[in-house]
Amino acid sequence: MSGGVEPETPPGSSGGGSTPVGGKPPRHHLTSIRHCASSARIAAATAEFDLGAGTLSLISPTDIRPGFLPVFRSGSCADIGTKSYMEDEHVCVDNLIEHLGVRTPVIPAPGAFYGVFDGHGGTDAACFVRKNLLRFIIEDGHFPSSIEKAIRSAFVRADHAIADSHSLDRNSGTTALTALIFGRTLLVANAGDCRAVLGKRGRAVELSRDHKPSCRSEKIRIENLGGTVFDGYLNGQLSVARAIGDWHVKGSKGSMSPLTAEPEFQEVRLTEEDEFLIIGCDGLWDVMTSQCAVTMVRKELMTHNDPERCSQELVQEALRRNSCDNLTVVVVCFSSDPPPQIEVPRFRVRRSISMEGLHMLKGALDSNA
Repeated sequence: MSGGVEPETPPGSSGGGSTPVGGKPPRHHLTSIRHCASSARIAAATAEFDLGAGTLSLISPTDIRPGFLPVFRSGSCADIGTKSYMEDEHVCVDNLIEHLGVRTPVIPAPGAFYGVFDGHGGTDAACFVRKNLLRFIIEDGHFPSSIEKAIRSAFVRADHAIADSHSLDRNSGTTALTALIFGRTLLVANAGDCRAVLGKRGRAVELSRDHKPSCRSEKIRIENLGGTVFDGYLNGQLSVARAIGDWHVKGSKGSMSPLTAEPEFQEVRLTEEDEFLIIGCDGLWDVMTSQCAVTMVRKELMTHNDPERCSQELVQEALRRNSCDNLTVVVVCFSSDPPPQIEVPRFRVRRSISMEGLHMLKGALDSNA
């Protein structure tokens, strides 16, 4: 057992075998290209727009109060969708110190942890990761001095624990996206095709990229390690390029496999402009753009200020749009107050455009930059 961990056997786990898993159809080609944008481009999505005779800035004033500290409150919703069984798992921890029962300086405060885990080939991997990943992070020797190293190590430790287990199906797998927040620092780690999107004064800022085998950088990495991408599937088996578990694809421990459990990271320093975070499995993003989700959540928060209802409404909207996968959504708010009304000065603009339309136009231009 890696790290001396004895995994728990989750209920309803399914037996494994060599049957190919991850049988989700690949997304439309254009969608895959859109969400394989580099993290540098994601981080750089803060340019200004010129419209006709006037200028509309998507960047709010920089005079943010130095004493700003986010307040964490979250809501979640999960639905089996059209599938015959549920393989998604998720976790929401709004207060890390209270959750862990730790009152020492080891845990920076305030702290919060959120995760979405999209399982395939059975529930074992997703259930195990949900139960153990946060503990693996806290127990790692790099925590809290180097949180990124601790999270990377925890992902790999969970992966190896599944390989070593005698009680879990080592052929089951899961994608994993986590958001760990300490004070104003938000660190997103992603392995797979779940997605994190920040709502920034009505604008969607993607904090992860979808690890699809057809993504150019992932395809190069896969082929350099001896793998192939066929019809959008890694080795003709998996529709994701990164995952925890799936040892029937990875082979033996220690071997260089094109399927990796190592996550990619995106770190953000939160300001008053950052209103909420949406994390969800691909069942949501298959039928909804990031900007559409942010616009919808912001509108609903201004109405009822309830992140739980927002997550439910996103799931219901995805079902109305005929999502054919399990659905899991977590909405995290960074303030106890609802988002403020955005005032758009009209006297300098000859032709009007909605804020949603403006943000969608900006995102399209950014993606083609």
